[in-house]
Amino acid sequence: MNGFFSLPHTEFLMNRMTLLGLLFALVPTLAAAAKPSAPKPHEMTVYRSPTCSCCGKWLDQMKQKGFNIKDIKTDDMAAIKRQQGVPDNLQSCHTAVVDGHVVEGHVPAEDIQRMLKENKPGGISVPGMPVGTPGMEMGARKDPYAVVGFDKNGDTQVFQDHSGQ
Repeated sequence: MNGFFSLPHTEFLMNRMTLLGLLFALVPTLAAAAKPSAPKPHEMTVYRSPTCSCCGKWLDQMKQKGFNIKDIKTDDMAAIKRQQGVPDNLQSCHTAVVDGHVVEGHVPAEDIQRMLKENKPGGISVPGMPVGTPGMEMGARKDPYAVVGFDKNGDTQVFQDHSGQ
């Protein structure tokens, strides 16, 4: 007898149902695999004076922006700056290294993230300690400042201009 419920047809339906069940079971796994994974946090080594409180405030902001911080307190910041190739006219209170790039002073996290994305050699700096930069907040006051890019030859250019209020 070759009717609708014959054995070969029943086996075909059962195999098809098993296959569909397996596919439905795999959908969540396949969807999870298709989602992009979160980017790995950047490791940042920060060298700073043990007595500088504004550096600690800057570090807190970097942590909030997703950087993993290795905090090294040292009394010989001049040696660190020389070792990292920070030009004298671009120096500030702390020096950081992230993915082989130098970050000098109170640079905003967004500028660091842009530098890492563009992956240009060298580093960036906010010379001095302008009021209103990350870690140097004083209410609503914000002095204008520039983030300056530099390379190992000492060549500089404005990386990002920040207007004051």
